[in-house]
Amino acid sequence: MSNGMEGAVNGWLQHRMVLDDLLALVDDENIHYRPWDGAMSLSELAIHIVTSTYMFVRGIKKGEFEAPPEETNYKTINDVRTIVQRYTEETKEEISTIFSYQMKGYIQFNKLRAPGTYWFSNAIDHEVHHKGQLFTYVRMTGVKEVPNFTRQPDEI
Repeated sequence: MSNGMEGAVNGWLQHRMVLDDLLALVDDENIHYRPWDGAMSLSELAIHIVTSTYMFVRGIKKGEFEAPPEETNYKTINDVRTIVQRYTEETKEEISTIFSYQMKGYIQFNKLRAPGTYWFSNAIDHEVHHKGQLFTYVRMTGVKEVPNFTRQPDEI
């Protein structure tokens, strides 16, 4: 990765890879678990995390944001894991081809005009926020031991 994004990618992966660890603790009976009426299900939340980050990264590259992709074709936790892994790989690839001018370029989203660097940071913050929720969901399904919140640098 020659565009100066390697450190950012590695920092992001320290968070993202924990999704795999969390989803490894979930079985098929809990993919539709919702802690309250109106909440996203466990699987919807995991998919929201990965598709939102993908949306932000693609938007930075294109100079405009589009709605995140919809992923509703899953029946098992393995299907959800596959979706998460696919978006992780696609997002890594997209990040690796972002140029500095794209990170510096301004993009309008939700009535806010800000540079790509802001939106990239926002994407990671959004992902970390929802990952914290996913930890709670997983614990509420009865899992007693959850992974660390981030992977160590030598684990990515």
